[in-house]
Amino acid sequence: MEGSIREEKVPPQARTPRTLLICHHDAPLDFDSLANWMGSFSNLAGVVILEEKRDQVKRRVQREHKRIGTLRFLDVLAFRLFYKLFLAAADTRWTNHQVDLVRERYPAVKPPVVRSHSPNTPEVEKFIRDAQPDLVIARCKFIIKEQVFAIPRAGTFVMHPGICPEYRNAHGCFWALAHDDVTRVGVSLLKIDRGVDTGPIYGYFGYKYDEIAESHYRIQCRCVLENLDALAAKLLEIYRGTATAIDVTGRKSAAWGQPWMTAYLRWKSHARRRLR
Repeated sequence: MEGSIREEKVPPQARTPRTLLICHHDAPLDFDSLANWMGSFSNLAGVVILEEKRDQVKRRVQREHKRIGTLRFLDVLAFRLFYKLFLAAADTRWTNHQVDLVRERYPAVKPPVVRSHSPNTPEVEKFIRDAQPDLVIARCKFIIKEQVFAIPRAGTFVMHPGICPEYRNAHGCFWALAHDDVTRVGVSLLKIDRGVDTGPIYGYFGYKYDEIAESHYRIQCRCVLENLDALAAKLLEIYRGTATAIDVTGRKSAAWGQPWMTAYLRWKSHARRRLR
């Protein structure tokens, strides 16, 4: 009708993206800090908080034992004991301080929350579908099924603690340092696909770390915390369809497991030598 205003649909890329966070219950830098950060540049539509059952943890330990053998598994246990006795308390205090700093920087958000033992349950899948996110950030130890990671329009992403494809799996920063590969200490913004940390990579993020004074945990956390603005900008590029994946053709790909005590001692010894 003449004189009437025609209603135009706003394309998804032109509006504020809807996001969703998947994280563990014992990771305050994720369910608190990153949630507030995500709410600063997007509409945080939900948070999935995961708490593993004992049998899940037991199966993961058994898989690692089978993969690396008894001798190396003892090396892993030795590092865990060392970390608990000498590093964990200081890292916990540091984490709590970082949570306070991020709270001061970003307003608190209160999105809908669902709790589960896995991101692959029917309840979690329904929660994500109902939230209709454009982007999902997964900060969890699980391999997410395709029927879940494929829900968001622009994809599900991880801030992988390691430069991919050379340092895949959960402790990439540690292994780069343990192998004197000091230029590949950082975080990869990676889109989940059917493989394990094999999807398209949209950016590498690092900072000027102190390998003498900082633990591997602090280093991998700060690779994220020191780059929140850059990460938000890149995620918005991805959402708008203007981001380009990094070409990794011809580069070596390797998966790494849990840190070893012997590897830790070698890293710190070489770090002191580099300092001198």
